[in-house]
This record gives sequence, structure tokens and C-alpha cells, in this order.
Amino acid sequence: MKNHLYPSRPILVVDDEKSALQSFEVALATSGYTNVITCHDSRNVMSLLEENECSLILLDLVMPHIGGLELLKLINEKYPGIPIIIVSAVSDGKSVIQSMRDGARDYLFKPVDKDELANRLRSIFEFKDMEEENARLREQLLEAKLKHPEAFSNILTQDPKMISIFKYCEAVARSRNPILITGETGTGKELMADAIHTLSRRKGRFVAVNVAAFDDPVFADSLFGHVRGAFTGADKPRKGLVEQANGGTLFLDEIGDLSPASQVKLLRLLQEQEYLPVGSDIPKKADVRVLTSTFKNLSDLKQAGKFREDLYYRLVGHQVCLPPLRERLGDIPLLLDCFLESEAAEQGKDKPTYHPELNNYLRSYSFPGNIRELKAMAGDAVSLHSSHMLSSASFKDHILHEDPAPYPAQEDATVSWDNVEFEPDKLPRLKEVVTRISTKLILAAMDRTGGNQSAAARILGVSQQCLSLKLKKLNS
Repeated sequence: MKNHLYPSRPILVVDDEKSALQSFEVALATSGYTNVITCHDSRNVMSLLEENECSLILLDLVMPHIGGLELLKLINEKYPGIPIIIVSAVSDGKSVIQSMRDGARDYLFKPVDKDELANRLRSIFEFKDMEEENARLREQLLEAKLKHPEAFSNILTQDPKMISIFKYCEAVARSRNPILITGETGTGKELMADAIHTLSRRKGRFVAVNVAAFDDPVFADSLFGHVRGAFTGADKPRKGLVEQANGGTLFLDEIGDLSPASQVKLLRLLQEQEYLPVGSDIPKKADVRVLTSTFKNLSDLKQAGKFREDLYYRLVGHQVCLPPLRERLGDIPLLLDCFLESEAAEQGKDKPTYHPELNNYLRSYSFPGNIRELKAMAGDAVSLHSSHMLSSASFKDHILHEDPAPYPAQEDATVSWDNVEFEPDKLPRLKEVVTRISTKLILAAMDRTGGNQSAAARILGVSQQCLSLKLKKLNS
């Protein structure tokens, strides 16, 4: 039995000539289509379709018993979602027009060129993927809840933005098209890629690799493997990561650092689903879904000539942008509890309790290292913990040491300057304008930190005593 059959649902080839069926099987297998069933008697087609959920049908036009045009109508009435390509040795314009009117997706003349057949099939499958994705996206927009929340069990969140991203991932996960995952370091790009792999239901492995440190020879050897004798020391063949991920998902982290020569090789894999092992001139086929991630701006790299334009447009068809932790402040308590519990268990301690003010203090920090940084802070605090109540000293020391710039205002705490507008012929006094702006900044900082004066003072760059005095004036 063949492993990793592609496509997952078989291609049905219908032709009354057994020699033609054999030729189609060879041509399809050469192009990587290994899941093929054949039928030489048109009377058996409908029963075959009842037993098999087919992805595409290659249908001969002229056959005894039931002709291609008649069978085309029967299939489209009962299975309208299956694309059909009519294949005929007769160059009859009327038949071509009639078959297209009756729902055929394409028309090929015999003898069929292998490369032309592969190109037509690839176009149809890409279009079919797009149709299915659009349908799933429309369905997801109407759904209030996730269909498969278990796929995201490793990503802790209650943030509405993240839930929206989960819904989008559910919609596009089963497509064969690449997905580009962007976000700052520590936002969970590999966890999201793993979740997408789970949702895709692909039977092969999830294989992750960071390509940032690869030069071109190492990239080619790592991904595509090599044949025996490819270079000095290659005394036996080696399987690459693409072959290890066959039937599954290949996740390429830090794709923005890929060298131009390696970009060419990756483009071929995406376009043709084939690759060359190092030292071989015989291409190998790969049924692999490629996911990529980067914290760099690929558009800027493309404009600078550092990233191929054709590869760029291949990768950005689907994009998932993960927000930084400073835009998910409501998730801090959830993440902190989880990290404290896991770190305590790892260190053989009971999970410590902490003062609620710690969450408010953490909300004032920009977290340049995002979730990974918060996890490290929790681990450090637990390692120093020896009493019942967790000390916040290590968190404060870390934040003071990093001393980041205040982060941008969020949508729910945007400072509005509407009430400081003025007419050109009636300027207010400078002191009045400064007072109004200061008031709005103070209120915004207090709102963002949940009323924590210490954290708000840090954002504003003033002492807590100074802020306390200003608040008393506002309340008086």
C-alpha cells in the first residue's frame, strides 16, 4: 500500500481503452498524483462515485454504453462539486462547447501531453482550494464559536483578536497554499503553525526548522537531502526534511533570512511540488504543506531586492499576524498563572500565590520578548520563591533593568485630543492646553494599568508621589 497518497481524495480516470488508462496512470504518477482509480466501463462510474469521494474526474468523450457527455450530466446532477476534465481524440468544436456548457471544468485533446496535464490539474486544484477556502471563511464569519478549539489548546488566550485569528486559521488550514505567520519574537509563531497542521488533518509529520543560519549548501542538504557521492564524505544517501514531512507540514521559521539562491529552490518546491536532492539530476515529488514565519517585513525586503518577488507572492496568499503581548493585556493573568504552575511543578514546589497588584504592574510593561519573556520572568520568580506569597521584586528588577519605552496606546485606551481643539482666531493660553493634555494622559495611564498608580507613573515617566499629587488636584 502506498504511503502519503496525493491527493487525499482520488482522481478518477474513465476511458474504455485500457492502454489509455495505463498511460494516464503513468503520467499522473510522474507528476506526483499517486491516488488514482481507473474505470474502463462507463456503466460503473456512478457506483464508483458512491463508494469513493473523488477530487477530480478525467472523462473520455467517446465510449460505448454511456457516452462522455451523457455521463457528464449525470455526474454534475448528483456530484456538482467534483471538477471534470473531458478528454477526447476528436477535435470537435461543438462537443467542446457543449461539454463546457454542461459543467466540464476543462477540455484536453489526445494524445495528452504529460506537462500540459500536470499544469491543468494544478490550476484546477488551486482554484478548487480557493473556492473551498472562501466557503469556509464565509461560514466561519457566521460562527460564534470555534469548531476545533482543541487544536489551539497550547495557545492560552481569551483575547478577541486571537480568537478571530483562530477562526481564520480554521478556515484556511486545509488548503495546500502556504501560510505566512508574522509577529514579534516570542509571540508563539511555531505554536500557531503546529495548530494549523493539526487542523489540516494531514497524516504526515509536522517538521519545523529555523532557516536563519543556513547558507545555500546547508539549506539544500538539510531540506532536500543528498544522494551517495554527492560530495566528499557523502558515503550514503540522506533523507531531507522535505521527505520527512511528506504527507504533512514543513514549517520554515525566519524565512526573511533565506539566501537568494535558497529562495529559488524553495520557489520550485512551492510551484512544482518537486525538488532535487543534492548531487541528483532526477527530481523527486513531495506532498508537503509549507508554512513560513518571520518577524521581518517581507514587503520591505522585496522592495530592497533582498527577497524574490515571485516567492513573496507565493508566500503571502494567506497571512496570520500574531499580536504582541502588549496588545493582549487581558491575557497576562491567564499566562502568569499557567507559567507559575508549570515552573513550580518543574522545580518541585507548590504553586505560589501573588498579590493582584502584580498583574497591574505587568500591564505597564511593553514586553519586548512577549510571552517567552513573561515565562522566563515567572521561572526566575519561582526559583527565588521561598514563602507563601510570591515576591514581585524579581519582576520589578527585570522591568527596571530592561527600561523599555512606553508602548503604543491600545484601541480601548486611545487618548483623544478633541477637547483641545481651538479656533485660529481665538487661541487658548499655553498653560490651559498643557493642563488639558496632561489630564488626558494621566487618565489614560490610570485606565490602562487598572488604577495602579505605581505602574501608571512608570508609563508617564514621573514619580508615584508626583502622580498622586496630580490625581488629588483632579479629584478636588
